[in-house]
Amino acid sequence: MNPIILLVIFVAATLVGYKLINNVPSLLHTPLMSGMNALSGVTVLGALTATAASVATGNKILGVLAIFLAMLNVAGGFGVTHRMLRMFHHKDGSKAPSAKQ
Repeated sequence: MNPIILLVIFVAATLVGYKLINNVPSLLHTPLMSGMNALSGVTVLGALTATAASVATGNKILGVLAIFLAMLNVAGGFGVTHRMLRMFHHKDGSKAPSAKQ
């Protein structure tokens, strides 16, 4: 595949990702972390597509690096979300009382 097309895919994915993350207010960032992790999956798919379409060895190496970094981002996001959700549990393992009670 033409390197120009791969560069356009990379730039488009970068701009879309930046726009999505930039529009989330900081107060809503933590509660929406799980949703953002799902959107990070799009980055993984983009990296997989670009890597599969590449022909040169150097491009394939960069694609594998992109896949690794994207998966690291997804795993880290789920780790942070899990840590945040643990704050809402009592030490005995039960959930905190809801506001409706």
